[in-house]
Amino acid sequence: RLKDVTESLPDVVKQVKEGLSRDVECILDGEAVAIGSDGRPLPFQHVMRRFGREKEITKLLLEIPMKLHVFDILYFNGKDLTNAPYIERRELLEKVYNGELAEKIISSDIPTIQSFLKRSVTLGYEGLMAKRVGSPYRAGSRGYMWMKIKPTLPHLDLVIVAADRGYGRRHKWLSNYHLAARDEETGQFLVVGKTFKGLTDEEFEQMTRKLLEIEVGRFGYTVKVKPEIVVEVAYNEIQKSPHYKSGYALRFARIVAIRWDKTAEEADTIKKIERIYLDQFKYKSKDALERYQ
Repeated sequence: RLKDVTESLPDVVKQVKEGLSRDVECILDGEAVAIGSDGRPLPFQHVMRRFGREKEITKLLLEIPMKLHVFDILYFNGKDLTNAPYIERRELLEKVYNGELAEKIISSDIPTIQSFLKRSVTLGYEGLMAKRVGSPYRAGSRGYMWMKIKPTLPHLDLVIVAADRGYGRRHKWLSNYHLAARDEETGQFLVVGKTFKGLTDEEFEQMTRKLLEIEVGRFGYTVKVKPEIVVEVAYNEIQKSPHYKSGYALRFARIVAIRWDKTAEEADTIKKIERIYLDQFKYKSKDALERYQ
């Protein structure tokens, strides 16, 4: 968004200045990570707390210190490096920047990469960024040259309890699904997220017919249905959420399969979601668990 956040990150500014010589003019790319009292990474939500609170910066520097991991260089002393191969940019970066660099390996061996991923996760990081050694720098773009690699979280079997009509090409279908997990104590199905991703056009058509058959009411563009249809759902993360009665929300949920073979009583529970949520903090700073429990 091109917003200047310099005043929110004086500790990051200090690290950059200490890592560069005074005669160097460059543009670097990196990631600032919030660090807990035990030296391990904190979740991204902590990073966001540093922004828009410049008047409290002295307090925040103590509460949420930041550590910068630099991983690329785009410009150096008048020269645009964005079209140079990644391996050349990295070699130059290692020469000109004396601060903390993101750890890297160069390998095409799958077991080696898997081991590196496991190590990254046990250190409290989300995963890896894989880059072709000859790739140019493309801002905001990954594609086949840059890929994020993260460990997979267990899929969840969830129940559709409502659906919204789609937009554009999907306007004729009920294609945005409200996903719910079972509360074992009350027997209720509590929403944990929504998604319109994962189904083919044929499946959207089939799903729309089935949902209309079990419709129990409407409000606006939303059709409420009996909790009967189960779908297998993949997602990137589980977060605490005040917006849902369940208290949880799936991040980047997408449907992997429609489970016509399962009943709503076989759907996953809120307790399972809570277990997975807590497991996400296994390798994070202990400060994170204290805040987000």
